[in-house]
Amino acid sequence: MQRRQFLGKAALTGLAATMPVSGFAADTAGLPNLAAKAVPIGKAERMARIARATELMRANDIGALLVEPGSSLIYFTGVEWWRSERLTAAVLTREGEVAIVTPFFEEPSVRESLGIEAEVLMWNEDENPLAAVAAWLGKRGLAKGRIGVEETVRYFAVDGLQRVMPGATVVNGAPVVRGCRMHKSAAEIALMQIAADITIAAYRHTAPRIEAGMTPADIGAIMKAATQALGGQSEFELILLGEASAYPHGSGKPQAVKDGEVVLMDCGATVHGYQSDISRTFVYGKANARQRQVWEQMRKGQDVAFAAAKLGTPAGAVDDAVRAYYQNLGWGPGYKLPGTSHRTGHGIGLDGHEPVNLVHGEMTKLAPGMCFSNEPGIYIPGEFGIRLEDCFYMTDNGPKWFSEPPPSIDRPFG
Repeated sequence: MQRRQFLGKAALTGLAATMPVSGFAADTAGLPNLAAKAVPIGKAERMARIARATELMRANDIGALLVEPGSSLIYFTGVEWWRSERLTAAVLTREGEVAIVTPFFEEPSVRESLGIEAEVLMWNEDENPLAAVAAWLGKRGLAKGRIGVEETVRYFAVDGLQRVMPGATVVNGAPVVRGCRMHKSAAEIALMQIAADITIAAYRHTAPRIEAGMTPADIGAIMKAATQALGGQSEFELILLGEASAYPHGSGKPQAVKDGEVVLMDCGATVHGYQSDISRTFVYGKANARQRQVWEQMRKGQDVAFAAAKLGTPAGAVDDAVRAYYQNLGWGPGYKLPGTSHRTGHGIGLDGHEPVNLVHGEMTKLAPGMCFSNEPGIYIPGEFGIRLEDCFYMTDNGPKWFSEPPPSIDRPFG
């Protein structure tokens, strides 16, 4: 369960990403680089993605697709850029042609990460970049018809495109983008597996170094340093201690490790852009009977979700299965507390959270290549929460774990 909002990333990680912690983060000697042999996504795979996008454009009567900077732009073109008031974007046509529109002065920098052959449409500060897009599409007979936009494209670009292409209808391009990105290739899954391996190894390095009195920042610093030493880019370290573990997105109140209290760690790594997201919960010292019971029930919830994740099953049915199990135990019902107040899982890949989700009412059917988190946490406001999170991917034979769930509260890292 990744978090990028609420108190802000720094607060959610106990300020571990920004505050120096003397002594705690230095001990990484001997940790191997698990990403040394990771193979980044290459041109051939990106071209296969574009070919798939053209098939989906034709199937959905879409002539072209506009994609702004972000993970989808990286997915199709390799271009790593940011969003600003100066439009940089890719345009894909149903014939497989690709253009990148970007400011004239940014063109050399944009080309540095361009991973495919594409025409670059440059615009100056006194020009309308969407007019360049319209002219390029017009030459290809696409001035009319349906033009898709990736679903996170900002309104000014959507509105501007409609103004310069009055004969066209701007539509949601999600059927194309989701249709590609939801189904991971073997190369993508291999990168996600390495990211998961790094996170588990970092947990195993960090856990024995946790001491009474440590703050979330202290623990987060150790975890971050280990993740980086193991070859991953540290994506986030959310550490919740004691009562704070009862609130999925944490608390801004001061926290410190105490004997007999819950430690909830939610951390992830990135390898060549692909992410892991793994949570572990344990007790510092000796767990009491209630903590053990809730931990075991929550752990069983993961198994219930995994068993329900069958090919062809609507994604929402996985969430429903877990809630039915929890309700029989007295949690809930539904999303009520104490119980599970969030979805059972989310899609994951280039983004920590991707469509679709394992959430009630989601009718998208599970298919090979889909990747999800499995994290039906149980939260008891005023006491503690238990969240175990492991990701899995769908194969031709059903679900397969990226990381194996832990066997017991006494062996939270296997």
